[in-house]
Amino acid sequence: MKTSRVLSRAAAALTLATVAGTAAAHPGHATSLADGLAHPFLGLDHLLAMVAVGLWSARALPAARRWQAPAVFVAAMLAAALAALGGVALPGVEVAIAASVMLCGVLVALGRRMSPNAGLALVALAALAHGLAHGAEAPAGGFAAFAAGFVAATAALHGAGLALAVRAQRLPALAWTVTGAALGAGGLAMLAARL
Repeated sequence: MKTSRVLSRAAAALTLATVAGTAAAHPGHATSLADGLAHPFLGLDHLLAMVAVGLWSARALPAARRWQAPAVFVAAMLAAALAALGGVALPGVEVAIAASVMLCGVLVALGRRMSPNAGLALVALAALAHGLAHGAEAPAGGFAAFAAGFVAATAALHGAGLALAVRAQRLPALAWTVTGAALGAGGLAMLAARL
């Protein structure tokens, strides 16, 4: 099956699943390494945002810089998780996470039309919301193992997005715009459900 068809079908399926009501992976966390590894796979908010960062990296950044967006995301997410663990709290984190999915969809749709540095700043902004949720819901006693797991799983999802995008590099710009729009629509559906 053509990569463009696979990409379009995956984006449509993710959007439909989101609209159907699968929600956030943040109602509460356990604290083991296994829990951390599983966590990013438990909600579409994580899946969509993490894979989108990988897609955008391969689409918008030169090959030698593709590692930067996943690294920025992971670093900002971990910093925010540690801040939340230390007591930093912001209202509306779940709304911000839904908005981050929309933002990641916009990044994918825009691709190279946005400067890499601006895109990396937006990736970091999206990561902050995810990190705040992780840190706020994990007790200090088991945070290190949990954090190691969610960092590894997040990096794996970024890698999956990168691998998919590298295979799909020759797709027309319209396919990327549609994929980004589908990701953004998934985020918009989540946002509507959380408001």
